[in-house]
Amino acid sequence: MKIAPLATAALLGLASPALAFDPGAMSAEEKAAFGDAVRAYLLENPEVLTEAIDVLKQRQAAAEAVADVELVKANAADLFTDPASYVGGNPEGDITVVEFIDYRCGYCKKAHSEVMDLVKGDGNIRYIVKEFPILSEESATAARFAIATLQVAGPEAYAKVNAGFYESFRGEVTLDTLSAFAGDLGLDAAPILARMEAPEVTKVIEDNHALAQRMQISGTPTFVMGEQMVRGYIPLAHMQQVVAEERG
Repeated sequence: MKIAPLATAALLGLASPALAFDPGAMSAEEKAAFGDAVRAYLLENPEVLTEAIDVLKQRQAAAEAVADVELVKANAADLFTDPASYVGGNPEGDITVVEFIDYRCGYCKKAHSEVMDLVKGDGNIRYIVKEFPILSEESATAARFAIATLQVAGPEAYAKVNAGFYESFRGEVTLDTLSAFAGDLGLDAAPILARMEAPEVTKVIEDNHALAQRMQISGTPTFVMGEQMVRGYIPLAHMQQVVAEERG
């Protein structure tokens, strides 16, 4: 059997349903020859495999983006109007950015200054923080302290704590270091520390974990920007691009 007629039949099959190329109709000898021909072609033209993989990745990314939009829509109330979450930036902004964070996450720390530059530089972004401690017990302790601060002392105090964990806090997260940390920020540590184990604080963390599970979020930072979800650290320019896309 010669390969050329077989290959010609395959190409004609792509152009005309009436001449459809049916591998199932091939004999065992023809299938083996066809397989050898395909293998030889790929070995001589390996770039075809790279192109195919790139196309597959693009299709997968597009499908994931569509699925993420649906997840955002399905969980919009818990993402954007949850009264237990900190709201910063411009409360009346035309775009809402939600960030899932862990204070012991190096990439969250790296992203912090760029997120602040985005929010302050834009001026029309509503910024929401979701405490999502996943890395360690210290992560959970830090999150409890931040949430307790919001509940006891309000959003301005919370903003100081949130920034302070990234910018000035050093060492292990313990009750003693948190007490000193609060003092450095000009906050009364006693009522915050007393609040940390309250059911209301526990509920915020549990609700955020349940929300993350529904949205298939397993790492930090994760951003929801408008209807788009971005998993992992991205630089400021990329954030600005996503915001611009959302504004359309």
